[in-house]
Amino acid sequence: MTSTQPNSKGVAVVTGSAQGIGRSIAIRLARDGYDVVINDLESNKENLEEVKKEITADFPESRVLTVLGNVSVEEDVKGLVESAVKEFGSLNVFVANAGICKSKPLLETTSDDFESVLSVNVKGTFYSYKYAAQQMIAQGEGGRIIGASSLAGKKGRSTYAAYCASKFAIRGLTQSAAIELGRNGITVNAYAPGTIQTAMLAGLAGSADYNDVYDEFKRLSSVGDLGTTQDVSNLVSFLATPEARFITGQTITIDGGIFFD
Repeated sequence: MTSTQPNSKGVAVVTGSAQGIGRSIAIRLARDGYDVVINDLESNKENLEEVKKEITADFPESRVLTVLGNVSVEEDVKGLVESAVKEFGSLNVFVANAGICKSKPLLETTSDDFESVLSVNVKGTFYSYKYAAQQMIAQGEGGRIIGASSLAGKKGRSTYAAYCASKFAIRGLTQSAAIELGRNGITVNAYAPGTIQTAMLAGLAGSADYNDVYDEFKRLSSVGDLGTTQDVSNLVSFLATPEARFITGQTITIDGGIFFD
């Protein structure tokens, strides 16, 4: 077992970190001084290696471990935590970021559609919270567990029944876990992004020319702009700090004050 380096803030695991918000979070935590364990599917291995190269080049003092796996598979999540501890000696921050989205009208949503979204988003978050918490409790030093909800986890939307259900569920998981783990010095929170510039948002726009859709999102935003992945990683960065010790059980909206009329 390799011990955490003296100048390291600790060890952070980020699931779904090959692209988008997860990638930004992994890079930000490395910048903050954490040793980082990045994780994604086998199919995203090439992108994950690029994230590792970027972190190694920009923040050479931070060590990086790549672990492939599917968060909807319990043994993969258990193995992810075990790999992090075996390589770096501890686990201090776990960001359960991995998630998928399918957009279909309720009447056209199949059982397979519904189960696949809940399997990744809900079961994946449940496994992440469970095994991260087990390790943090065993260490006896507290920790930070952070999940990925959504604005769609606070307000239902047409054609997103499965996705909304999954993101609402993450809010409940987060609150319950926070109550159970607080006396162990572990905080549990989630972030709820609105319209963030990612490949997922571009895909949901449904067109190669999505500038009109982006303009509409900007119009609906109180600040007149879309969010960036860095906006979300900035929030996660703070939630991981000792200064955030009194914030737990929260699902924090980060949406630029968007409204729907």
